[in-house]
Formats: sequence, C-alpha cells, structure tokens
Amino acid sequence: MPNMNKLKRVLRMISVTFQKEGIHKYPGAVDLPGVEFLANEHRHIFHFKVTMEVYHDDREVEFILFKRELEGLYAEETLQLDYKSCEMIADDLSEYIMDKYPGRNLVIEVSEDGENGVVQHYEMHQEPGFAL
Repeated sequence: MPNMNKLKRVLRMISVTFQKEGIHKYPGAVDLPGVEFLANEHRHIFHFKVTMEVYHDDREVEFILFKRELEGLYAEETLQLDYKSCEMIADDLSEYIMDKYPGRNLVIEVSEDGENGVVQHYEMHQEPGFAL
C-alpha cells in the first residue's frame, strides 16, 4: 500500500471491456481517395474499454455488474451503433454513464476490430490552475 502521507490524491478507476458486432458506414468517405469503400455498409466487431472513477477500494462499483450493465445497453437497444463513428459511439455511452454515475472521471475507448479507434477522456474534476 502506498504511503498516504506522501500522496496528494489517489484516483481509483475500474475498467471493463466488451465487444459488440455492428454495421456502419461513413458517407463522406466517397471523397477520400483510397478509402471510398468506407461509404458502403460494412461490418465490424466494436471493442470497448470503459474506465471509470470509483470512490473507495472495496467494490464501490462492482466491475462484473458494470460490464453486464453496459453490454445490456446494446442488447436491449437502449444505445445503438447505427452508422456512427467510434467518437460518436463513445459520446453516446458517456452520456449514459455520466447520468447514472455522475461526477466521475471517465475514459472510453472504442475501436473497430481491435485495430483503429478512439480514446476519449471525460474529465469531471478540475484542479486549480488546470483549464480544459
């Protein structure tokens, strides 16, 4: 255990991963030489990694239940992948999490087939002298 007298703050975070099959397209790709094919519908396995702040070290948010909760959002079609970019998918998921678990720092990663994707940080705490 770290010497708590030397630490200013401990930021505890849990992370969960899951996958969801989806179809999407990027209509604007017709104007991008070399990736025009992205304008057509195509399948991906979207990989998610969600890292969320917790307030103590004894299962304040139990990560297996948290993972099941997030997977259920897509199974029950509360959230949909549709034709969204990875960035849009992360933003949709962040809205749900921030409503249910307010005031927490959050990092969401969404990738296509575990290869290319986005990492978005949603910072809820502002330190003195730090500007977003």
